[in-house]
Amino acid sequence: MNNSEITLGFSPCPNDCFIFDAMIHGKIDTEGLKFNVVMEDVEALNKKAFNKELDITKLSFYAFAHLTKFYQLLNSGSALGKGCGPTLITNYQLPITDYKICNLQSAICNYKIAIPGKYTTANFLLSLAFPEANNKVEMLFSDIEDAVLTGKVDAGLIIHENRFTYEQKGLKKIIDLGEYWEKTTNAPIPLGGIVVKRGMSDDLKLKINRILRKSVAFAFANPKSSSNFVKANAQEMSEEVMYKHIHLYVNDYSIDLGADGKKAIAILFNTAQQLGLIDNVEEKIFLPSQSPSREEQNTGF
Repeated sequence: MNNSEITLGFSPCPNDCFIFDAMIHGKIDTEGLKFNVVMEDVEALNKKAFNKELDITKLSFYAFAHLTKFYQLLNSGSALGKGCGPTLITNYQLPITDYKICNLQSAICNYKIAIPGKYTTANFLLSLAFPEANNKVEMLFSDIEDAVLTGKVDAGLIIHENRFTYEQKGLKKIIDLGEYWEKTTNAPIPLGGIVVKRGMSDDLKLKINRILRKSVAFAFANPKSSSNFVKANAQEMSEEVMYKHIHLYVNDYSIDLGADGKKAIAILFNTAQQLGLIDNVEEKIFLPSQSPSREEQNTGF
């Protein structure tokens, strides 16, 4: 691999375009590195990661849980938070008003459910909340609302900006799986992060993380600087939804995971292991910190 030209995968979603804009458009010092960008839907990026095609890539945390042998997680660029989880929706008039999990199990297990990808964190959360819901159909996340509206599926698991549009189309929320995770774990929901190939030198990994952190910081300091890039990839999304999307998924965890972010990821990985959904997780999944706190050292990995 030529260290001056590195393949970089991220999605065309507003939050990714917002945080990567400065580093790929020369708005910050990239310390001699150049990035060959590959833009794909997150599940397509997950699949590329399984094929080890990209040097750096956005990845669902559930996909990363399967791939810790090959990748390490950058401390910057992740999407974690509260009130930003995937939501299960339907077009049916729900026969129940008490949306507790125990009351939903029998209904949901019979539903045909559209999911945004097998290895998305959204699908992991669906499996966690409804382990018997196995009639799933994978499709592009942006097609899920229409599939529910037209009756191709009974329910849909929506992510990204669809959180802001489903009600306008008359669709109904069954459950917010992010809220379910938060109540169950008392931790922020880890959706996706930026990983690098383990085979890179530590110096190069740390340089990449440093550049990405500067890119996120630049985006926060200059929030309109990325507007043209974000809009060019936002398809028919309104500007209002575009910025709601950014504000929902880009936050302090995007600057640095910190102890709370790392702990949340460790909880997700431990839960997936306990359920037998993943194999053993490799050691050192996080990049080394210059002076990690005691709390960071006790996250479990």
